[in-house]
Amino acid sequence: MFENNVICKLLKIKYPIFQGGMAWIGTSELASAVSNAGGLGIIGAGHMPPDALRAEIQKAKGWTEQPFGVNVMLMSPFVKEVMQVVLEEKVPVVTTGAGNPGEYVPALKEIGTKVIPVVASVALAKRLVRSGADAVIAEGTESGGHIGEITTMALVPQVVDAVDVPVIAAGGIADSRGMAAAFALGAHAVQMGSRFVVSEECIAHPHYKETVLKAKDRSTVVTGRSLGHPVRSIANKLSRRYEEMEAAGASTEELEKLGAGSLHRATHEGDVENGTVMIGEISGMLSDIKPVKAIIEDMVNGLPAVFKNIESKAD
Repeated sequence: MFENNVICKLLKIKYPIFQGGMAWIGTSELASAVSNAGGLGIIGAGHMPPDALRAEIQKAKGWTEQPFGVNVMLMSPFVKEVMQVVLEEKVPVVTTGAGNPGEYVPALKEIGTKVIPVVASVALAKRLVRSGADAVIAEGTESGGHIGEITTMALVPQVVDAVDVPVIAAGGIADSRGMAAAFALGAHAVQMGSRFVVSEECIAHPHYKETVLKAKDRSTVVTGRSLGHPVRSIANKLSRRYEEMEAAGASTEELEKLGAGSLHRATHEGDVENGTVMIGEISGMLSDIKPVKAIIEDMVNGLPAVFKNIESKAD
């Protein structure tokens, strides 16, 4: 079905489906499973020290012979060391967030690595393409974790019109309908994070997954706007405390202290009330835990019925 898809050709993958590079839970287990199923698995480096990232990359190499990527958070205190590991390990694809990877692009391109930044605006997309990006991931505010302000529906077609590289749509996509919509908006591929959180291969604590499965359409909230780094997560005791402190004018230091370590508390310790359960608005339609292979096959196999339904409505 996707033999001529530009992203599949560029990255040598079977399906134009990326797994979001999620900190703490976008591990080698999940990334290798997605790559083995035909998509692009992505290890989320987050604030991971370089030695820990190298270990994850080497595990992924042992579990898959297919291309995979690493998501580099450019705000990480270890970013230079992490990029050095990526170069030494010759990772096929690098996605980036929270900054401009321009200074690293020449070295990455020299070893054949494809550079695909995440963008939340047209201006950023154009700037990063000028810096040498091979493609961009246009991520709408529906996404979980760190987000921008523009919806996927509005952002993707504007980015598609503004740049001359392939665009991957992200934010609010979890099934064949979302994938078809992304194609209609001009995207060449999709990226999903939330759907893969509730996969069998994701190492997130069972309480984390259960909380996601119980979520409704309005279960997520956005905190951290006052810091300039808004985050979408499930509403809980921590988010309510955070909102109270923000409303009261708490300092950056106080808010950062409150959030420190909160994602790990949820993902690994299972504390879903005092930890941060990062997840997208699409969580309200997630109702089961499946193997990664089944998730990807369901999306791909469901596309013909979606297209047929579209045609029937257009007649």
